[in-house]
Amino acid sequence: MTTKNALVTGANKGIGLETVRRLAAMGFKVWLGARDAGRGETAAQTLRGEGLDVEWLELDVASDESVVAAAEAVAARAPGLDVLVNNAGIASGYVEALGPDGRYERPPSRENIADMKATYDVNVFGPVRVTQAFLPLLMASSAARIVMVSSYLGSLARASGNGQSPNAMGYGSSKTALNAVTLAFARELAPRGIMVNAAAPGYTATDLNAHRGGRTVQQAAEIIVRLATLAPGGPTGGYFDENGALPW
Repeated sequence: MTTKNALVTGANKGIGLETVRRLAAMGFKVWLGARDAGRGETAAQTLRGEGLDVEWLELDVASDESVVAAAEAVAARAPGLDVLVNNAGIASGYVEALGPDGRYERPPSRENIADMKATYDVNVFGPVRVTQAFLPLLMASSAARIVMVSSYLGSLARASGNGQSPNAMGYGSSKTALNAVTLAFARELAPRGIMVNAAAPGYTATDLNAHRGGRTVQQAAEIIVRLATLAPGGPTGGYFDENGALPW
């Protein structure tokens, strides 16, 4: 039986690590993408200790050179890539803008443009870089799946209709842009049988929000894994949480 291959970016901790664990438990060989060698290899060793086929892959999604080298490394070891999860994401300046009660307190009029640029480089341009570099391997699969890890904050409908959502312009707009990237790749790749969808894992306790989120990584990974393992005939060009389609 041919082993299926998966890559998860930003996967040495949090939602990414749990996604790696879940996919590997389903029989995938999973490449655990991470920038830091120590953290990446430690995470991979932990999962190998659980009997899972996981290998650390040096990958900085904000670096063209790193992404190209990572694609070449996988191509030398695998005939194709069946699943790509673009999970790596940051919210530069987000934690610093949280008040004592955990609410986001930086209005758009005081948003730091340098923070926005850093956030976009990882959250928007990162998935584009990675998807483009790994596309030949994805096309070599008979039924590849691409998952863009988005956020509820990427929904313009929710932002305009729900005053309780934080007005986090930098991070939120980066996820709105990622949703547009999802649609663009889905339209291009649909004729090739590659499904591309965006997942909203919910407000999960991770380093990104100083662990103030109310959901576990196990809950968050559910929709990501579901979209990564869609059967033929499933949706593409969609935006989902575990309960179904979300408004753009």
